[in-house]
Amino acid sequence: MSMLSVLLTDKPAPKQWGKDALLSFSNEAITIHYKPEHRLGAIQRAGRKLDNQGINSVKLSGENWDLEACWHFWLGYRNAKKSTKVTWSELNTKDKQELKRRIEIIDWCRDIINEQAETLSPVELATRAAKLISTYSSAVTYNIISGEALREQGYMGIYTVGKGSDRPAALLELDYNPTQNSNSPITTCLVGKGITFDSGGYSLKPSNFMESMRSDMGGAALVTSALALAIARGLNQRIKLYLCCADNLVSGNAFKLGDIIRYRNGRTVEVDNTDAEGRLVLADGLICADNDQPHYIIDCATLTGAAKIAVGNDYQSLLSFDDKFANQLLASSDIEHEAFWRLPLAEFHRSQFPSSFADIANSGIPNTAGASIAAAFLSHFIKNYQKNWLHIDCSATFRKSATALWATGATGIGVRTIANLLSQLK
Repeated sequence: MSMLSVLLTDKPAPKQWGKDALLSFSNEAITIHYKPEHRLGAIQRAGRKLDNQGINSVKLSGENWDLEACWHFWLGYRNAKKSTKVTWSELNTKDKQELKRRIEIIDWCRDIINEQAETLSPVELATRAAKLISTYSSAVTYNIISGEALREQGYMGIYTVGKGSDRPAALLELDYNPTQNSNSPITTCLVGKGITFDSGGYSLKPSNFMESMRSDMGGAALVTSALALAIARGLNQRIKLYLCCADNLVSGNAFKLGDIIRYRNGRTVEVDNTDAEGRLVLADGLICADNDQPHYIIDCATLTGAAKIAVGNDYQSLLSFDDKFANQLLASSDIEHEAFWRLPLAEFHRSQFPSSFADIANSGIPNTAGASIAAAFLSHFIKNYQKNWLHIDCSATFRKSATALWATGATGIGVRTIANLLSQLK
């Protein structure tokens, strides 16, 4: 059977295909009919429709396939089983190279988030992340601290959350330093939550919330892929990456409600919800980042269900005290055609998780803004939290069911935006 061609046009479909039809068909070709004001969304929806119809191999033909059209078709056409194949239209050398980078790196992001937890341990996640970034530059050094070494070196958030699992927790410390000067200033530190499976611990999740929790390392995948893409695009700034990786499981060794964690910065935290574990591991990474004294800090985490309630799976949620920095990221998201939405974060949020036994607790008082409270908790581990810090709550990282635009599973939304932002920060 010959491969079907896919054509693009802004002309309406013939009437027999229905009013405002997105697709029309002939023996040799499929035509996507888009309205200019909704071009990229229509192309992505068309890709999703063709996969749903079982058309698993196509050739993009004709003159209208530019870089963004090709990419958005792939975003919709690709599925978690990786059963679809595309023969790409002719692009200029620069665009062909960019498309190749996106496919390699963002598909890596989607695949590792979709991977079953059984084969992706905390150490394996850290190792694969370091390997990906090292593929794109020789100016990379890294260290993985795992198991009892975390406790010995004072990384008590990661150690405490991960000690209930037979698989050791891990912290990846990675330094991308194209200057080759160890005294070179660090432009940005990236911190990612890498919970490779989240049962909720003793604050156990019900099955319908737990079934997708292999994706709870989505923040780690996002910052890893963003750094890889930025490097592939020619990034020449020094960047450090910290991935905070652990399983959150139930066992005789697992952490319990009422436990108190003492962090390296002296802050103590009472555990009153073991299912608010992401902020506990991120705190270690943020302390590391803050101690590096970078110009900027960005952390990414699938941190709260509250963010998904606020914006659904359609936007990545952005929280920051720094209006200028937040607007820089939103500008990058516009350039890269990715959806971000800013949620509120104010000074009063920092006092809404009191504890009678420690400096703070790891979850907020009832009837407070969950995503804002989680971000405010993280601010306690950054000295100058009001400037040059962004928190991304990864509400759009994973979809439990397919939509008109996306297959079930990971989306890769945000990789391009953060890569773009990294290239602009000085």
